[in-house]
Amino acid sequence: MEEMLKTEDLWVSIEDRQVLKGVYFSMNYGEINVLFGPNGAGKTTLMMTLMGFPKYKVEQGKIYFKGEDITHLDLYERAKLGLGISFQRPPTVKGVSLEKLIGIINTNGRSREYLDSIIDKLNLSGHMHRGLNDGFSGGEMKRSELLQLMVQRPDLVLIDEPESGVDIENIALVGEAINSLLGKDKVKDKKRSAIIITHTGYILDFVNADKGYIVFDGKLLCRGNPRDILSEIKKHGYRRCAECR
Repeated sequence: MEEMLKTEDLWVSIEDRQVLKGVYFSMNYGEINVLFGPNGAGKTTLMMTLMGFPKYKVEQGKIYFKGEDITHLDLYERAKLGLGISFQRPPTVKGVSLEKLIGIINTNGRSREYLDSIIDKLNLSGHMHRGLNDGFSGGEMKRSELLQLMVQRPDLVLIDEPESGVDIENIALVGEAINSLLGKDKVKDKKRSAIIITHTGYILDFVNADKGYIVFDGKLLCRGNPRDILSEIKKHGYRRCAECR
């Protein structure tokens, strides 16, 4: 399969604190990869670095996306190339309604009928004229983020902890939305891919991931079947993986 994303010896710091320490990572078109790891291990740092947030400084190494070196591209340039992100804790923007934001990012000119269908599917009809994430519950924020991605339709979706702050009923809805976004609910979309960060692993009950990794102390230590990795984490914790490595 053709390679979509690759990092080579990636070292990243935040405010002079070294977080990522020589990360080598690659994934193909159409893959769903899952990142496990304890708090502070570097999972979100890796995701935010891939997206191009300026706070995350690349000290060494390269990032390639669809064959292009994007290591020093700005965030908006990466978004144009086909990268998109769903935050663990998205910001609240009181002056901008969800409806207005969807209109701004609907650059593909998707019909009102299509927009209304996914808005209804995500149970967000009553939220469209409210300020972005203003007073939204955890589940509503996650569904709002996924709505934005479903309109944007990036080639590589970065999803940070889709279960965070979400109840059991909403996890099923979030999982269904991720599958729809990636085309997994129909014929497999060989182009669209995803990297998902998870602490609990609940999302694996709804999304069929291809590969799992453990991030520990700023490094990728393990690769394998996501469910097998999750089972080992539940039995032995993260440090066991580091010791085996």
